[in-house]
Amino acid sequence: MKKTFYILLIAVSLFSCKKTLLDTAPYDALASETMWTSDNLTDLGVNGVYNALRLGQNTAAASGLELYQIDQFSLTGQNRGALTLMQGTITPGDGMFSSTWQNFYEGIVRANDAIMNIPLKSPSVATKKARLIAESKFLRAYFYFRLNQVFKGVPIYLEPFKISEATKARATEQAVWDQVIKDLTDCINEPNLPTKYAKGNAAFGRATKAAAYALRGKVYMYTQKWDLAVADFTQVKSLGHTLFSNYSLLFKEVNEQSDEMIFPLTNIGVNGLGSTTQFLCGTRSSFGSCWNTYFPTNSLVDMYENIDGTNFSWDAIIPGYSTMAPAARQVYYLRDGLTAAEITAATGRGADMTKYLAVGNEARIQKAYLNRDPRLAATVITPYNTYNGVLNGANQQVISRFPYRASTAPTFDLQTDTQTFFYYLHRKFVYENSTELLNRSYGPIDFPIIRYADVLLMWAEALVELNNLPEAILKVNEVRTRAGMPLLQQTDATKGTYVTSQSNLRDRVRNERRIEFVNEGIDYFDEVRWNTWKTAVFKTGNGAQQVWGTNANGYTYGGDYMNTWPIPQVEIERNPNLKQNAGWPN
Repeated sequence: MKKTFYILLIAVSLFSCKKTLLDTAPYDALASETMWTSDNLTDLGVNGVYNALRLGQNTAAASGLELYQIDQFSLTGQNRGALTLMQGTITPGDGMFSSTWQNFYEGIVRANDAIMNIPLKSPSVATKKARLIAESKFLRAYFYFRLNQVFKGVPIYLEPFKISEATKARATEQAVWDQVIKDLTDCINEPNLPTKYAKGNAAFGRATKAAAYALRGKVYMYTQKWDLAVADFTQVKSLGHTLFSNYSLLFKEVNEQSDEMIFPLTNIGVNGLGSTTQFLCGTRSSFGSCWNTYFPTNSLVDMYENIDGTNFSWDAIIPGYSTMAPAARQVYYLRDGLTAAEITAATGRGADMTKYLAVGNEARIQKAYLNRDPRLAATVITPYNTYNGVLNGANQQVISRFPYRASTAPTFDLQTDTQTFFYYLHRKFVYENSTELLNRSYGPIDFPIIRYADVLLMWAEALVELNNLPEAILKVNEVRTRAGMPLLQQTDATKGTYVTSQSNLRDRVRNERRIEFVNEGIDYFDEVRWNTWKTAVFKTGNGAQQVWGTNANGYTYGGDYMNTWPIPQVEIERNPNLKQNAGWPN
């Protein structure tokens, strides 16, 4: 059913502004004078606003701009390359900043065009026009929300504008939040905006009242208006959103329109309209022979609790593990039956080969990943675990082993794009076998921008801040129940699930968010919002790490000013009324 929406999106390119990341004035040209003058053109125009959600995506390489790719800056995700943001050397002239600014303002221009001109020009029926205006206000709110998350105060434009007219000074961070809230409140108050769409509805993926409540509640989390956030999240539940029953199956195409999905980026297997997670999170053993540019972190894997709700400990699996040098720990990850040459190479890399087991080395490390939170196996390909891949055009199960030998018989090793390094690998949003997609550059599975688990855990977080621990625990336990984990409680202090205090529950909610939303582009923004980015991510010796803890690329914290992105240098030069954020060079 979602194909109907995308036929219009494909057609809208004939009428919308065109841009690339190299355009110096990407939002200079407004829509055609003929836009909005027929019912069909009205549909095309609004779909062009939705299509702005895709600006910056690159189906041929990593743009660094897609939501899941932002996890490379978080506690839960990393990139195999050296990142200037993580090394403290990034400058206001970096293209990530200017592209983010330009892409979201392009979306705002399109939304403003729709909001102003639908009432003036469109012949569509009044009820439809009211709905489309509300959808456009939701999208404008979302674009401003994304800008304010990182720049913390940007110019507010509520009417169509040309580049030569974009000379406003920055509004305050709070003023931008106020405008986002106003747009979302208008959506909520619009009687013609549906509350939600059921699975199979051709409009599934469009803005709804539930999405407006969820996004407004998220704004209240940023402004620490906990009671208002709780009220909005309560409305999301009352409008019919619930958790899907199975975490791992939630991220399959057949279940992408479940009641958990509040506002997704709708994907189909067509170039420019599909997901890129396969290409950039999959491996050479994945269909299409992919790049595994992005990885889960060691910190993430270690956060997954034991199945009884106790904290995972490496020393409980391998005594003395935590006090060993990272390079020495490499020995535990080596495959059984190493050749003499492989032993020599491992020794040269610093592995403590006195602890190597020629038979049983694999089984020993596998124990670390057994009897853990089931979301670990659903989210991450861990050492000596299987993956349903493709070999020479045929489906083939492979195993993640180190050192890599061959993807063919008799070993059937999982082949990565980084064979001399050994990383944890993404399983979530990585397609299996050859039947789930047509091309590595565009997968059909919808990407969740807002889902109900996000609402539940923000709801729990707000209740913690209101010191309503019993209700907060209930909300967290809904997510844990779906995951197959024991419930948090306040009655039995002998169990790992015992909540000791408000501070303890705050930490538990944060960890629950970290492990629930891997590869969904949530954790980085959470860490910055919680003011934990420095302490969580830039721990001593931390960096992009192999599974045993050796840094492939080290991190250096540049300073607290980096918690706020700089106003892009190109925008400062173009608009003299823009003032740079503190700490960044002018």
